[in-house]
Amino acid sequence: MHTPCTQVSRDHMEQTINFPFKKGFTLSDMALIASYQEQYAPMSCEYNFANLFAWNEAYTHLWCSYEDRILIYDTAHNQAFMPMGEDLTPEALAGLAQYLIRAGLCPVIGLVCRDYLEYYPEVEKFFLVEENRDHAEYLYLTRKLHSLRGTKLHKKKNLIAQFNSLYPDYRIKTLGPGDLEEIEHFSRQMLDRMDSPDENLENEYRAIVKTMTYFNELNMGGLSLSAEDRMIAFSLFSRLNPFTYDIQFEKSDYEYKGASQVINWETAKFLKGKCRYLNREQDLGIKGLRQAKLSYDPEALFIPYVLKFKQ
Repeated sequence: MHTPCTQVSRDHMEQTINFPFKKGFTLSDMALIASYQEQYAPMSCEYNFANLFAWNEAYTHLWCSYEDRILIYDTAHNQAFMPMGEDLTPEALAGLAQYLIRAGLCPVIGLVCRDYLEYYPEVEKFFLVEENRDHAEYLYLTRKLHSLRGTKLHKKKNLIAQFNSLYPDYRIKTLGPGDLEEIEHFSRQMLDRMDSPDENLENEYRAIVKTMTYFNELNMGGLSLSAEDRMIAFSLFSRLNPFTYDIQFEKSDYEYKGASQVINWETAKFLKGKCRYLNREQDLGIKGLRQAKLSYDPEALFIPYVLKFKQ
């Protein structure tokens, strides 16, 4: 979904932006954003307030109310998200692109779904359309991730059975704000094991800590998996829309074979009565991660498109 644009420099952002844009999200903005999530049911995790808040420092977002919609602009990647609210016609989107230009921002609009393009083929009069497979989001049926029925998921069930044999006394715990220190320690430990963790993983670590710090305020949920008297995996999640939960973070100790499958299965078990779908977010073009997400037989992929304004 992210397409570089050289029109705007973050170093000079404060001098070039024409507000009413607000910079970043605070807890006081949560009720407004959540009301749009509830009413318009976005499928992309990028609209999830808990994500927007947790990643504030890494990806400074600008946002404002635009024609009764929520307009979010990602300054790290220089593009707007498709506004959250009623669909804008292609002509109205062209007007939005011009609005972005007047604000000193890049007239690129991301998170556009295929359904919109099919309903409004005339969008190509105003924009170049590009698919961004690397930022596709994986959607799974919650009950299917719990039942693990079918030949495609047979290997997952076997790994869970092997884990059960090795660690019959494993423990699942419901997380809360009091678990901040343990989650922080485990996340740091997993990161420090890597040979050369990149900036994205460091940003993710900080986002996890922030999420745990404001756990209750963000209406978060979470589970941890312990074996041999130590944490070996955890998941953190929140509601994305009325029928979908967003699995925002999931970490496991690779030295414990089957731990990642168990925390995945336990999370689906915990959420199966609360939602129909689980959004397990993107693979970011990482080959191993893509293979792992596909191996769980997703129900659908939300593949975002990018619109580049024809100036």
